[in-house]
Amino acid sequence: MNQSSSALLTDLYQLTMLQGYLEQRMECTAVFECFVRKLPPRRGFLVAAGLEQALSYLETLRFTPWELDWIAKSGRFSAALVEYLTQFRFTGDVHAMPEGTVFFPDEPILRVTAPLPQAQLVETRLSNLLHFQTLIASKAVRAGLAAPGKELVDFGLRRAHGAEAGLLAARASYLVGFSGTATVQAGALFGIPVYGTVAHSFIQAHEDEMEAFEHFALAQPNHVVLLLDTYDTEAAARKVVALAPRLQKRGISVKGVRLDSGNLADHARRVRRILNDGGLPDVRIVASGNLDEYALQELMAIKAPIDSFAVGAHMTTSSDAPYLDCVYKLQEYAGRACRKRSEGKATWPGCKQVYRHYGADGRMAYDVLTLADEGTDFKSVPDGTALIQPIMREGRRLAPAPALVDVRARVADELARLPEHLRRLQDGPPYQVRVSQALRDLAKACDERH
Repeated sequence: MNQSSSALLTDLYQLTMLQGYLEQRMECTAVFECFVRKLPPRRGFLVAAGLEQALSYLETLRFTPWELDWIAKSGRFSAALVEYLTQFRFTGDVHAMPEGTVFFPDEPILRVTAPLPQAQLVETRLSNLLHFQTLIASKAVRAGLAAPGKELVDFGLRRAHGAEAGLLAARASYLVGFSGTATVQAGALFGIPVYGTVAHSFIQAHEDEMEAFEHFALAQPNHVVLLLDTYDTEAAARKVVALAPRLQKRGISVKGVRLDSGNLADHARRVRRILNDGGLPDVRIVASGNLDEYALQELMAIKAPIDSFAVGAHMTTSSDAPYLDCVYKLQEYAGRACRKRSEGKATWPGCKQVYRHYGADGRMAYDVLTLADEGTDFKSVPDGTALIQPIMREGRRLAPAPALVDVRARVADELARLPEHLRRLQDGPPYQVRVSQALRDLAKACDERH
């Protein structure tokens, strides 16, 4: 069984609520929206990601005989629920922000409109898929902002919190501008360029470091990137200079060298000098080793001669902000607007739309959170760009999934339109998200009703 695609990959209360709904014949249309309540520290914006996997989940969600048998034997559920799940298919509608869209707190990135049992059951896995890739995309994009123009590669699989996390982190980071990944399966599944060098173990397994370099070059003649810091970094660089003419006679060029420890800026300067003096000015320097956006920012500020950065654990785990306050909340049931009023967790009711407004310079100026049926003729939202689009109707996609190259282009355009203060890695003035009067009035009416 593919555990990550199992219908049982959900919270128990989804099934217990489902039985309650069915027993009370509560199967009218419900509207749920997925959004983030607040930004993590030092984040000015987020990037929506994971929609493709979320839609695939909805399209293929089925209960297998083994899963149905487990539910039946658990002693918690009725035969009527098992029978309902035997025929389960998602038949609802989905509206969403396209992947790669910059968004802010309280703005829905996905809306599900479906019979209440269906819309409820999918909450956990939808939240799981959207949350994780949005989290990683929003972390990875900061590396690109910190090191503009530099090649960035995902090296995080081994530190990821599980196989699926490592695979989807490769996808999420590529969407926001990384050049590729070391994760081979991401290349096979998503067409992401795959990068790799050599481990210290390969060097150590040889009696002689230069021999190790030569053997690797012979094994990978078109992708020769040599790891320098197993023993003495600068001595290894001189060995590369000595080896290069021999390799060139065999039609092999050294493409790059990698630094993985110590003071990366100092080593990069010394190695760059050795390579240049040895007639290898085109050999690129790759740096890795516990890098994050803040380390990249420092290396860029001191003009370290590094051409490419391999970013791993900090990005794949979003180490400084390992989760988002991401929720999936009921906004409407049977035509009745719903509003949660819990302290610190109140929601805006109803089906919503987000309109983005731009300044004369083309940069994002402010957003307006509205009711979906207010329309662009509503006084508070003239000329805004609607961010939430129809994606799925009656359980079927309205269009094929966009190519990753197109999502990357969307992200590039979004980043170009960011206000300057949001491009910084530090806290700054929050982006303005205005709430329309009609939405405020609906919230007040919900409060008065209760």
